[in-house]
Amino acid sequence: MKPPRSKWLILAIIAIAQFMVVLDTSIVNVALPSIQKALSFKSATSLQWIITSYTLTFGGFLLLGGRAADLYGRKRMFLIGVAGFTISSLVVALSGSSSVLIVLRGVQGLSAAFMSPAALSILLTTFRDGEDRNRALSVWAAVAAGGAAAGVLLGGILTQYLGWRWDFLVNIPVGIIVSLVAYRILPTHESEATNTNLDLPGAFLVTSGLMLLVYGLVKAPSFGWSSSNTINMLGGAIALLVAFVVNELRVKQPLVDLSIFRQGNVAAANVVQMTITATLFSMFFFLSLYIQQTLGYSPVRSGLAFLPITFIIGMTATYVGSIIGRVGFKPFMVVAPLIMASALYLFGSVPVNGSYVHDVLPGLIIMAIGLGMSFVSLTIAATGGVAPDKSGLASGLINTSQQVGGALGLAILSGVSTSAITKYFTDAHRAITPALQAKATVSGFHAAFHAGMVFAIVASVIALIFVRSSRGPKAATSDAPVVMAH
Repeated sequence: MKPPRSKWLILAIIAIAQFMVVLDTSIVNVALPSIQKALSFKSATSLQWIITSYTLTFGGFLLLGGRAADLYGRKRMFLIGVAGFTISSLVVALSGSSSVLIVLRGVQGLSAAFMSPAALSILLTTFRDGEDRNRALSVWAAVAAGGAAAGVLLGGILTQYLGWRWDFLVNIPVGIIVSLVAYRILPTHESEATNTNLDLPGAFLVTSGLMLLVYGLVKAPSFGWSSSNTINMLGGAIALLVAFVVNELRVKQPLVDLSIFRQGNVAAANVVQMTITATLFSMFFFLSLYIQQTLGYSPVRSGLAFLPITFIIGMTATYVGSIIGRVGFKPFMVVAPLIMASALYLFGSVPVNGSYVHDVLPGLIIMAIGLGMSFVSLTIAATGGVAPDKSGLASGLINTSQQVGGALGLAILSGVSTSAITKYFTDAHRAITPALQAKATVSGFHAAFHAGMVFAIVASVIALIFVRSSRGPKAATSDAPVVMAH
């Protein structure tokens, strides 16, 4: 039996909201050179914080946002998140210095952290039967994966013709429309728990631990991996994250009920998600710089260069969503990262005097197929068998894994790239010229793509070993019985 039309309208409005959230992770990629010039960013390492500050606060507070959706109402938290995101987008667009922009991007990510898990939780409770839920989740996954690619195109058009500030101003009319429609059509949801206390100490520990970890990874190449500064920062991050786990085991109402990791494939799917997005975010970052700085593309041409990936992700995700009930999600989770690794291998040999058709497009097509396959299967695997009162938590976890994986991956691969560039200059033993600078920069891109390839292969191995097999029409449904040992 098909869901009422209102259910598909609900899916449409929350998908638009999610598209807006994902869009803001990538829309600034094409605008990075323009922002760097306008606000006087000193280096690519500092420039990456435009993306990292957003993804880090997004990922760091997603667990809090997911728990808040369960405790205080999904509709209420969704509307609060959309309002905060819309207002913060306006303020980001008006920022006048690099440091202010970075801080405000963090505020924008905080708002997204309350909007996104509430949206996915609404989806999971609106679509309860397997076939329709899988179809809805395939739409959600296509939006999540395709939004990143579409953001690069939209960012290019806005940056070239209206200026980089419009990359953020565009969120305002969309946010207003989403708020008005959502207020009218979303069902009211009250707390399903008797105790509505939020675990604020847990939220502080996990967020500060993740932030310190990423900051330490970003600074390690300049400080030196064995320096006391690096050791202290990474050691402090580990201590905070361990304290978070201890806190969750002791408090009565934890931010993360750790027992959720024993259900179905929650633990394995989230680890795979982290490693895959570590490659995805970095691929967009470095490939955007290569296309503009090395190939000399304008922002619009650069955006158009990424357009094929959007359509291919959408088609692949739709097809996978239609057959995953028959073949299960594990085969896709194992094969998709390997497809992505092959694309990164191709990117790892792009030349200084390259061309888009010969050196970039083949890898983009292959990458898009892998992404379309992976995000549908990952979303279904990570949310399967989760009780309704934990749907916000499950939603927060999978989104947290995505954002934290992206932030950590970008930090690590930026360090790898910086080290490769430095080594290239050292080995050259001659004065730095524009030609040498270009070769060194591309060598840094090569190192980053090769490191990303390792992440993708690790994701495939984890899926092969730890993800439980799924077969048959019921295997892919998120309403399957909870299995204690996920």
